[in-house]
Amino acid sequence: MQINEVSFGDAMPVDGYGPGFFRLGGEIRSGAILISPLGARSWGGFESLDPLLALSGVVDVLFIGTGAEIAHPPGRLRHALDDAGVGIESMASPAACRTYNVLLAEGRRVALAALRV
Repeated sequence: MQINEVSFGDAMPVDGYGPGFFRLGGEIRSGAILISPLGARSWGGFESLDPLLALSGVVDVLFIGTGAEIAHPPGRLRHALDDAGVGIESMASPAACRTYNVLLAEGRRVALAALRV
C-alpha cells in the first residue's frame, strides 16, 4: 500500500474537535468557527449572516456544522445564502469537518461554518 501525504497548501484544515472546541493549525479555538479562503475566525452562529454572505463568489460550497446532531439551519439563513448564490450542505459538525477537509485536500473552493460539538 502506498501512503501519500495530504497537502492543504495555504488553506487551513480542521486538525481536531471535541466538546466545545476545534483545533485549527494546532491552535485550540473555543466555540463556533468559520474557515474559508478569507481566513479562520470565530462565528456567531446562525444569526451571524454577514460573514457567510461575504463568501459569495469566493466558495462553491459552504458546509454548515449544526453541532453534535444533524439539524436544519434556520430558513432565514438558507434563503439568504441561496439568494447570494452560496451553496450549502448542512450536517453534524464532526461530519462537516471531515467532509470539509477531504474537499479542501482536493483543492476545491469550500468553507466551513461549524457550531461546537
